[in-house]
Amino acid sequence: MSRLYLLDCTLRDGGYVNDWEFGAGSIKSVFSRLDSAGVDAIEVGFVDARRAYDPNRSIYPDTKSIEPVFDGMQKPSAMVVAMIDYGTCSIESVAPKSQSHLDGIRVIFKKHLQDQALDFCRQIKEKGYKVFVNPVSVTTFSDDEMRVLIDKINKISPYAVTIVDTYGLMHSDKLLHYCKIMNERLDKNIILGYHAHNNFQLAYSNTIAVMENVKGRDLSIDGTLFGMGKSAGNACTELVAMYMNERFGKSYDINQIQEAIDIDITKEFAKKEWGYRPMFYISALNECHPNYVTQLLEKKTLSIKQINEILSRLPREGDKNLLYDKDLCERLYQEFQNTEIDDSRDIERLKAELAGKEILLIGPGKSIKEREAEIDSYIKEKGPVVFSVNFLNDEFPVDYVFMGNSKRYSQFFSRIYAQSERAKVVCASNVTEAKEKVDYVVNFANLKSDVDAIYDNPLVLLLNLCARLGVKSVALAGFDGYSDKIDECYYSEYAKLLYDKRNVGLRNSELKKFIASFKERIEIKAITPSKYF
Repeated sequence: MSRLYLLDCTLRDGGYVNDWEFGAGSIKSVFSRLDSAGVDAIEVGFVDARRAYDPNRSIYPDTKSIEPVFDGMQKPSAMVVAMIDYGTCSIESVAPKSQSHLDGIRVIFKKHLQDQALDFCRQIKEKGYKVFVNPVSVTTFSDDEMRVLIDKINKISPYAVTIVDTYGLMHSDKLLHYCKIMNERLDKNIILGYHAHNNFQLAYSNTIAVMENVKGRDLSIDGTLFGMGKSAGNACTELVAMYMNERFGKSYDINQIQEAIDIDITKEFAKKEWGYRPMFYISALNECHPNYVTQLLEKKTLSIKQINEILSRLPREGDKNLLYDKDLCERLYQEFQNTEIDDSRDIERLKAELAGKEILLIGPGKSIKEREAEIDSYIKEKGPVVFSVNFLNDEFPVDYVFMGNSKRYSQFFSRIYAQSERAKVVCASNVTEAKEKVDYVVNFANLKSDVDAIYDNPLVLLLNLCARLGVKSVALAGFDGYSDKIDECYYSEYAKLLYDKRNVGLRNSELKKFIASFKERIEIKAITPSKYF
């Protein structure tokens, strides 16, 4: 039976939207999520010698510049590829395969450059890479010109050849016509690929047409997360993966794919829009009113996997899934968060590690910059065990990172796992774990507050955890308190991304009450200014 592959090219083709400036963290996070989802091949970006190296961009002057993407990461299961637009770099920009994490290189070229480009492909293959030959704008080729090109391609025997509909001009009949020519003339050991663009809103339907109609050959289908790409965008990886699961027995993890969209791609959409909105995809996937999705997204704490799990619990009787009920949604949310796990082993381990030690909790408030000297002095004098709470900073050494919700865990994912001497990761049980290791998982149900305004506040969760661990004294830094002016809340732009400005006054007052009552159990002091004291 012929094999079917899914290749995601978000970090490369999606870069046309944002000039490839995803940010170093998002590049790693997107890659890890796609790898965790079981996507067969991941394109990490362009190799283009005209561009200077920038760790925040997925476009690189040479293949060696791609290597930092994999620092601190587990060995990927997916095939790793990059793309070269022929003429933008020399063969000297491509290191031998033995010196690279890349498994393959895709080369795009225009019709009039086919001979030079194919010779370039041959040289790349000699360096040990799997070569993907990608002639762009296939609609510019006549049938005879396409047959001539295929004969040339057969001579270098690449790993794959991709039909690229650069401007999204083809309806399925024309696309299948090109597929027929390719399938009949291309050597059978060469994979046939398809890369769609969505100008006529046919990217998804055309990928289905290729998968259903091309027989007797291995196929590779391109997609991007949320269809991210210039103009109308591309075929959506999440839709193609869903179809492959349902129709061809694949097992891609749609939740991990949606996690990458929710955390790393929708922020790019907010800057410059393309394509459709994920909210409607989630609601359709779960056959529910979109307001349920909106309500859960506004929590700013839930992963997409968790949202899907909550929506799956909506009762179908009486069409309650289609008739929006705010109270029902809130009840399901709290029931989900309260799901219990057995954390006794991890609790005992943490107790042993923290026994008799001073504890310093660092939050993301502006005061960690403004009072950096005082915090440094406290650390030098007391030598505390340092917890970073729902974020990771560069200012102070950290022993543990505590994550109380999936959004923050994903947001700081790369920085958590890129540390040379990595802090241990403690997650509440409501956090969706990615492929990388979480050291301790503690039961959210035992840590939450009974007060709605601070129900899942990370400081509340961690102080309750400290009480469970028998901690006697805790110092706080960077817990400045909430403000409806976002610039007054956080020390960096990065920490602001998931800020929720609702009910800031109520949250401040409830946290103040909580800490005042909590002092009977643990000695708590603030070493930076805080509205909670």
